[in-house]
Parts: sequence; structure tokens; C-alpha cells
Amino acid sequence: MIALRRRNGYPIFVNSDLIETVETVDDGSTVVTLTSGNTLVVSDPPENVREAIVEFRRRIAGH
Repeated sequence: MIALRRRNGYPIFVNSDLIETVETVDDGSTVVTLTSGNTLVVSDPPENVREAIVEFRRRIAGH
């Protein structure tokens, strides 16, 4: 799981295997769409979401 922050600053933990898309919207927020169709609006920029996923996968792969 990766840690992200909702727009109100509260942390949320997300199963990165369920992330389908990550995109920036007009107001500068990041929308994370899950394979279930649910969406999460977070304050983390897309690049940070990607880095969190990469770091998580490295950690579980033991690298």
C-alpha cells in the first residue's frame, strides 16, 4: 500500500495494484482512478504518486 494525502490533508493508504490511472485536473488536484471505478482526489502530484508506487514495488521485491 502507498500513502497519499487527501485534499484536506488527511492521509489515505491505497493498494497500488488497484490504480488504473493518475491524472491532474484543472484545479491542480490529482485524481486517482481505481480498477473498481472509484476515484480518489488527492493533493499529491502525479509524479509523487508514481514514485510512491515505484518505491513500494522495490521494497516488496527486496531491492
